[in-house]
Amino acid sequence: MKTILFNALGDPCNAGRLDAVLDIARAFEAHVTLLHSVPFEASVAIDPYAATFAALAPVWQDEANRVRDKIIADLGNEDVPWNWVETVGPTARALLKESALQDLIVVGARDPQAIDAGPSFTAGELAVTADCPVLVLPENASRFDASAPVLVAWDGSAEASHALKAAVPFLRQAKDVYLAVVKEASKGEKPHDLPPLGGADYLSRHGISSQLVEIDPREHVVAEAIRTAAEIRHAGLIVMGAYGRTRLSERIFGGTTRDMLADVRIPLLLTN
Repeated sequence: MKTILFNALGDPCNAGRLDAVLDIARAFEAHVTLLHSVPFEASVAIDPYAATFAALAPVWQDEANRVRDKIIADLGNEDVPWNWVETVGPTARALLKESALQDLIVVGARDPQAIDAGPSFTAGELAVTADCPVLVLPENASRFDASAPVLVAWDGSAEASHALKAAVPFLRQAKDVYLAVVKEASKGEKPHDLPPLGGADYLSRHGISSQLVEIDPREHVVAEAIRTAAEIRHAGLIVMGAYGRTRLSERIFGGTTRDMLADVRIPLLLTN
C-alpha cells in the first residue's frame, strides 16, 4: 500500500484525522494525496438558483484557501511525501474520480456540512462504489496504531472475502488478527458461502496467523456485537465488506453496513 487519498476538510476534527493518516503513511512508507473539494461548479449557471451559488463561490474559495494554508503549515515538519489536490463539486464524486490510482481512501465518520447526525454520505457512497478500500475514522481520531489487533467481520461471502484480501497490508502489521463469525440463530438462515476456516487458511498462506471468534448477536444487533467484540480485544481496526448499492443521492446499505457507519468508534475498513 503506497498511495493514500485523504479527504481534507476544515472541521475541528480534521487535524486528528490527518495525524492518523500520517501514522498510516509512515507505517507503509506511503504517499498521501490530500483532496479538498469546493462545493461549487460552473455548470450550475443554468440553474435558477445560479445567482445564489455565484454569490457563495468566493466564500467557498476563501474557506478552501484557509483549509489549504492550515494543512500545508501543519505538514511543514512532517516526514511524509504528499501533494494537494483542489477540485469542485460533490466530495464523494471528487474522491471517487481521484481514487483510480489510489490504494486507500481515508474519510471521516461524519460529513461536517450534514444537517443530521446520520452516517456519512461520503463514506457510504465510497464504500459501495470505490475500487479500493475505504478507511472510515472516528470523529475523535487522533492517531493510528498499525500494530494494534484487527478484527475482521467474516461470513465467507464475496464481500467479506474482498475485504479480507484488501486488508492484508494492515493484517501483516497487526499483532493479533481475529476472524469474527456471527453465530447463526436458526437453521433457516443463509449458511456461510465459505467455511469459517477458509478465511484463516487464506491468511495463513500469507504468513498471517489468526484466531476465530464466534459472536452471538442475541443480546445486540449484529453491528453492536461486532463493535463490542472489537473493543474487548482492544482492536485498532475493524474490517468488513460493504453491502449495498447507490441510487442517485439515496444510499441503500445492508443493515449491518449502515449500522456500523452510524456509530464508528473504532477505525472501520470497508471494501465493496
